[in-house]
Amino acid sequence: MAAPPAERDSTVEPEPAHAGLPCVLDIEASGFGRGSYPIEIGFVLPDGTAYCTLIVPDASWTHWDGDAERMHGISRSLLQRHGRSAHEVALELNHRLAGRTVYCDNWAHDYAWLARLFESAAVSPSFRLRHLRELMSEYAAEHFDDTRDMVARNLQLRRHRASSDARVLQLSVAKVLQHGSDALGRPHA
Repeated sequence: MAAPPAERDSTVEPEPAHAGLPCVLDIEASGFGRGSYPIEIGFVLPDGTAYCTLIVPDASWTHWDGDAERMHGISRSLLQRHGRSAHEVALELNHRLAGRTVYCDNWAHDYAWLARLFESAAVSPSFRLRHLRELMSEYAAEHFDDTRDMVARNLQLRRHRASSDARVLQLSVAKVLQHGSDALGRPHA
């Protein structure tokens, strides 16, 4: 039997290769710009454990971009059938990410979408969101996009979804740091 198209909570067995890596979060949204909102949030913990959930849009969240839907493959009807409320998702994120610094690759959009989620839930986040580039030297940052493309090809992911994207980001950071520099910008010995 095929897995449902959206998993509320997909926990994956930790992989040793992930140990010591940053916690990375990714968000799929209704579109970009004013009025857009989060529809799926996924993250990967340093030990490789992944979490992903769909979000039912609040009644006031009406923006929808068909191009974004074609990219991530998440329809409004899928959100209604399998999503969780903003309040429920905010509480779950706070529980799982409490006290952590969480990294993302698109800070400006992800920060705005998280703010919208937590504002709607009337809850304050218990974690900090930072940009992945803060972890990398200039050299590593220059090679990050190519490395991310290579990691995504190697993983052969079939869907553009939040937890899958977070895993690609996390493994890409590991690879650029491993092949040339650490977070302080010094070459590895």
